Amino acid sequence: MSIPAETARGLRLAFIDMSGTVFHDNGLTERAFARTVAGLGVDPGSERFRQMLGHVRGTLGRSRAEVLEQLFADEPRCAQRAVRDLGRHLGELLAAEGVRPVAGAERAVAELREAGLRVCLATGYDRHTQNTILEQLGWMGLADLSLCPSDAGRGRPWPDMVLTAVLALDLGDVREVMVVGDTAADVQAGLRAGSAAVVGVRTGAHDDASLRAAGAHAVVDSIRDVPALLADARRGTRLRSA
Repeated sequence: MSIPAETARGLRLAFIDMSGTVFHDNGLTERAFARTVAGLGVDPGSERFRQMLGHVRGTLGRSRAEVLEQLFADEPRCAQRAVRDLGRHLGELLAAEGVRPVAGAERAVAELREAGLRVCLATGYDRHTQNTILEQLGWMGLADLSLCPSDAGRGRPWPDMVLTAVLALDLGDVREVMVVGDTAADVQAGLRAGSAAVVGVRTGAHDDASLRAAGAHAVVDSIRDVPALLADARRGTRLRSA
């Protein structure tokens, strides 16, 4: 699949996922999840734990709170505690280990802004965790906007965050948005919102085949390849994956 040059020239916003796209998760989510459910009495060696972990891996890119609510659907009090505890464990791991940016990510964002696009950084984490990560990376002023699921109502694969960014930045048409992410949920959210350009990257959770199967218009190695991809398309070369 490809995107016509006219569409590429009309893009005004890059809606970019964070974990796996601009920074490396390094197992942070899984370890915080393991601590969370162990604190709720789920034995890490049990079949229930293995099934839960499989669900977490299969829903990467989605709201962390929503995933926990699904896992503890029959235990609402446990679900509420799990959401709180996950944020606490993520905070502890971030304080101890920090996060590492994807090579060239900061420069890629700068180049997209130089090309006339505004930038929104989006996450499935809660607001406190998102701000902690941005502060650790020194990126608090890097983008025009940052969003988490609670800002929009629902996380990915729902389109809410993309549509919230369109409204917050006063865009005239969701087709002016390019969505970039490393998971099928990122791709699905972009397509459901009506974004004209949805680009997958290979630095995160899902592989090339999964991103293409979800409907990505292009798949590239890294966020650092996106500015050149856009520039080529605007010159009349059809947007294509590496």
